Amino acid sequence: MVGEQLSIHAMMRSLRFIPLVLLALTLRGVAFADPKLDPKRIINESSSFLKEREPEMTEEEYALYEKVVSMLASNPEFAVKLLEAMYTSDKEPPSPAFGFILGNAYYAANQVDKAETNYRNAVNRYPTFLRAWVNLGVLYYSTGRYADAIPCFSKAVELGDRDSSTFGLLGYSLQKEGDLVSAEMAYMQALSGNPADVDWKEGLLGICIDGKQFTRAESLVKNLIKEKPDDSRYWLTYANILLAEGRKLEATVLLETASGAGIANVEELTLLGDLYAEQGMVPEAGAIYQKVLVPSPEIGERKLLHYAQVLISSKRLQDAQGVLDMFKSEGEDADGIELRQTRADLLAAQRKWPEERQELDGLLKLQPFNGRALISLGRSYAAEDDVPRATLAFETAYGVKDSTYIASLELSNIELKNRHYSKSVEYLQKALSIEKTDEVQDFLVRVRTLVVKDG
Repeated sequence: MVGEQLSIHAMMRSLRFIPLVLLALTLRGVAFADPKLDPKRIINESSSFLKEREPEMTEEEYALYEKVVSMLASNPEFAVKLLEAMYTSDKEPPSPAFGFILGNAYYAANQVDKAETNYRNAVNRYPTFLRAWVNLGVLYYSTGRYADAIPCFSKAVELGDRDSSTFGLLGYSLQKEGDLVSAEMAYMQALSGNPADVDWKEGLLGICIDGKQFTRAESLVKNLIKEKPDDSRYWLTYANILLAEGRKLEATVLLETASGAGIANVEELTLLGDLYAEQGMVPEAGAIYQKVLVPSPEIGERKLLHYAQVLISSKRLQDAQGVLDMFKSEGEDADGIELRQTRADLLAAQRKWPEERQELDGLLKLQPFNGRALISLGRSYAAEDDVPRATLAFETAYGVKDSTYIASLELSNIELKNRHYSKSVEYLQKALSIEKTDEVQDFLVRVRTLVVKDG
């Protein structure tokens, strides 16, 4: 029969309702924390003046300064009131030195706008005021204005500042603004002054990873693990570096070590499970995903279900059954629905059609218009040549937005078998209006020839 010779079943078998993406192992970004410097500490510690290098106060200003300097850290609000009381609108503006101290007081009191104004006035009136440039840069850094912070820290360096914190904050700001070459140079300067600073090592590590300088990155992360072995982020970063270089076995061993030492968190365990899964180590992958269930049930269940789906699509049905057996029961939430669907997929792969339909019936009682389940139900009936029930299921799925495409192809196939060529064309046109593919377009052309011949 012509309808039997021209069939889209082969093409349909390659179309899954929800595409299963095989577990892809790629370099996953690890977000390091912002530098752990305390901006207020830096500003408070800058309140002692450097003789002969910075502007001086008037005698009246200095007398007041001596009274309030000890209050800047303990009671900044009161210090601000005392400092403000000295100046009224009919007086001359304060000296750059006094304005600098007033800026420190405002910053300590969380009055950032006023602090910025005073720092700006100080550097405008005394352009070589090194610490005012540093503090202005710290203010911009602490408020996320990295582009504004860069020229301030750069000016401080130009004026002779060699403090590792200044270089480090300059590097961090440059990194945030995407100037990685300059950021790398700044971090190197920061580490030359303080080789043990973890913040600047993390910053340099991020630049090395972004630039795919994996040899340098590996050296840095190994050093960080040595210094802070309990920080799981470094283990995950090291594993990702190894993966980026194709060293999967070493990455697996590294993560096994972290897991055995109790250091691994959810991300590290999940990556280890993915590595096991990719290497076909079913019991090991299942055990790790189960381990993830304890701290993060949602992620653990999702990983187990995804792994079961991958095993089903790979025809490793016994292994898939073993993974699904790890679930004690299904709930009525989204994860419970997904578990029922995955069980149904396994039963379909085992060609246990009645059992599959029983699983799907339970699912559809909870979600009557679950398009994926309706497609599976229609295919189950079609496998046993129960065309009326298959058609009913596909027609219901056709009315569900997310399943209209596949339902159109399934209904087109049924109409083709029944020699209803015009109707088959209509369903193919509907499918193509949703998603254009060469295969469906080619099939439509061939079915149209049957309409002409039949006419």
